[in-house]
Amino acid sequence: MVWFIVLSLLQLTVFAGWLYFRELKRSSEYLERAQLAQQEKLIVADFMHEMVKALGEGLSESELFQRIVHASVASTGALSACVFKKTEGDTLKSVAVEGLFPPHRPLSDHVSSQIATRAKFLENVLRSEEFPVSEGIAGEAFRTKQTIRITGDDPRVVQHGDPALKVTAAICAPIVFRDEVLGVLSVCNSSDGDAFTATDESVVQSLAEQAGLAIKYNTFLGLLMERKQIDVDLALARNIQMMLLPQSLPEVEGVDIDSRYVSSHTIGGDLYDVIPLGDKRFGVAVADVSGKGIPASIIMAICRTNLHRVAQSGQSPASVLSEVNRAMTGEVKQDMYVTVLYAVVDLERDEIIYARAGHERPLLCSVDRVRGGSSASYPDSNGFPVGMMEQDIFDPFLDEKTLPFRRGDIFMAFTDGVIETSNATGKEFSTARLADSVKASRSKDAKGINDVLLGSLESFSGKSTYDDDLTLVTIKRV
Repeated sequence: MVWFIVLSLLQLTVFAGWLYFRELKRSSEYLERAQLAQQEKLIVADFMHEMVKALGEGLSESELFQRIVHASVASTGALSACVFKKTEGDTLKSVAVEGLFPPHRPLSDHVSSQIATRAKFLENVLRSEEFPVSEGIAGEAFRTKQTIRITGDDPRVVQHGDPALKVTAAICAPIVFRDEVLGVLSVCNSSDGDAFTATDESVVQSLAEQAGLAIKYNTFLGLLMERKQIDVDLALARNIQMMLLPQSLPEVEGVDIDSRYVSSHTIGGDLYDVIPLGDKRFGVAVADVSGKGIPASIIMAICRTNLHRVAQSGQSPASVLSEVNRAMTGEVKQDMYVTVLYAVVDLERDEIIYARAGHERPLLCSVDRVRGGSSASYPDSNGFPVGMMEQDIFDPFLDEKTLPFRRGDIFMAFTDGVIETSNATGKEFSTARLADSVKASRSKDAKGINDVLLGSLESFSGKSTYDDDLTLVTIKRV
């Protein structure tokens, strides 16, 4: 009985010791795993810190890729690293390399004979290397979106004759951002000569994920900087354009003049000008360049320069437009044109003489001196837009009209943005509503007439911005 008790106690002691050592081993393994996890976190954190620094320095894409491979080598202890980027042709192309990274494909005899320069020469070789995404370990990592860890005896690895290019271990991880594979990060051969571990694989995979974030953010940052530069350029172009428009209108005894210019974009394609021609005469021009943005503003500036120069010579409206067309033929691209209305107001003769190069017909609101009230009309004339036709075609189709212009009469030149402003149902403001608005406000001065018209446009369209540039010049005889 005593021997049985002693034996049982010995068995219990042995079992307790086994349990103790097993738990001790488990604790040691757990501690080791925890240390490895902490080490991995530190590596990834350092890598992220390097990427944030790189982005803050405003590096180019190629410089960022180079920073990624450098940080990958430093983080993993690999002898070399390479980033393969996906191209538009579904191939992978080496865009950055550090260390003596073995080329993906076998080297030709000619190339192999020149390896005396080693790393620098191979770097140039690798930078020009491009292969389909269906090829090799890098291609497999790209297609499967899985990180691949291999040893040198893997049949998928190209082994080169030069011992310095022998692959003993490698890890290829896809660079992914939101299910989009941007490329592959590869590290090759550990500095201690051992095979890469599962921890190394996890580290490289984490680095590739962070690289994906950095690459995408860098692209976004680049686009943002480009957009900011474009905004600066547009603001500068708009300032230049506004300088080309009259800063103030001339005060002419016997008339009241008011102009309005509203651009639908940062840079518009409309133009207006009021040009003094003497004590009792002045010119009025309103033009509309097809298209929008900087190209339209450039054409507008050319048109304004030519128009202002020719008009000051005091020629008739038809002659002025003819000379402007002659100067601008060849300056305007085939898919662009300029419509122009140019009028000369002669207060001594109580008349307006105008010509129209494909532009909207002007509005004349005349006082009915027999029956009272007023009437509105859109006098017609012919003419091609400026810059479209050679002189032998342009001149014969250009008409010049003369209109009476007496006390109380209103003359308005405008661009199509006024009458083509539409409402929610798609209806346009139209020439009829424009005439009604001017007749209803004919007792006001030119500014008051324009205020009423713009109010009518906003009420009709239900919006304060417009789909097209809007320009109008209103002249009232007083």
